Amino acid sequence: MIRAVESQPASAPVLAAYSYCETVTGQQARNFAYGIRLLPAPERRAMSALYAFSRRVDDIGDGTLADDVKVTRLEDTRALLSRIRDGAVDEDDTDPVAVALAHAAARFPIPLGGLDELIDGVRMDVRGETYETWDDLKVYCRCVAGAIGRLSLGVFGTERGARGAERAPEYADTLGLALQLTNILRDVREDAEGGRTYLPADDLAKFGCSAGFDGPTPPEGSDFAGLVHFEVRRARALFAEGYRLLPLLDRRSGACVAAMAGIYRRLLDRIEREPEAVLRGRVSLPGREKAYVAVRGLSGLDTRHVTRRTVRRRP
Repeated sequence: MIRAVESQPASAPVLAAYSYCETVTGQQARNFAYGIRLLPAPERRAMSALYAFSRRVDDIGDGTLADDVKVTRLEDTRALLSRIRDGAVDEDDTDPVAVALAHAAARFPIPLGGLDELIDGVRMDVRGETYETWDDLKVYCRCVAGAIGRLSLGVFGTERGARGAERAPEYADTLGLALQLTNILRDVREDAEGGRTYLPADDLAKFGCSAGFDGPTPPEGSDFAGLVHFEVRRARALFAEGYRLLPLLDRRSGACVAAMAGIYRRLLDRIEREPEAVLRGRVSLPGREKAYVAVRGLSGLDTRHVTRRTVRRRP
């Protein structure tokens, strides 16, 4: 998968559509925005279009509409995606997200089927699905996050001649799982208040947490810290595997991925140090720490570390 070639400059309506998507991204996805600001303008705009479409899907699932109405809205969004895929969205269309995503998909080899997977994942939320095992939860995580990793790779491309580039989609998918599991740990109380449980039932039972998380303290008699540390180790293993994507990307794309993933790894560190904090509110990073992670990503430190580790593993 090689980076797309330069195309003709975008028209005024397309640039306006991208501007709308970048505004949505900046307002609603600050962690994501920290990463994509490191990209050249065409890639940054394409990533904003992907985010804005994904945000629309997520907002349907998280909204207060009746479940049957949510399903109808999700299928309407899937129909719009089909129009985008078929090249049936004109530049003067009234939907700026559709205009921007259609232009991005024409310029970059974005696997738009990943957005179908996202819709499938949000439908799982609407159905109120729960997950018995990690293997069950992985199916959901691949829909709502692994697919986003693969979609993003369509924008980034891989460096020509990069050794192991054929495994880039696998690494992007795994990195998406790492980010989603971190999200699940961070949002465990918020999700419980919304009637959702994502952590596998097997894991909850193992650590005495099957009663759920409806307050600022763990269930009585549970080993909540043990549960969190168990899931943190799982997420770290996913990050370690997913980071093998970095040496396959160009410098700016690698910096973007390293920045976004780095922010979530630092969130994971905070959660590990104080597990019960996730029951009292959302754990976050201050802006200065996010900025440091972005600078670190741009410096290539994470990429060089992964490259050295990979070289040592080779026979």
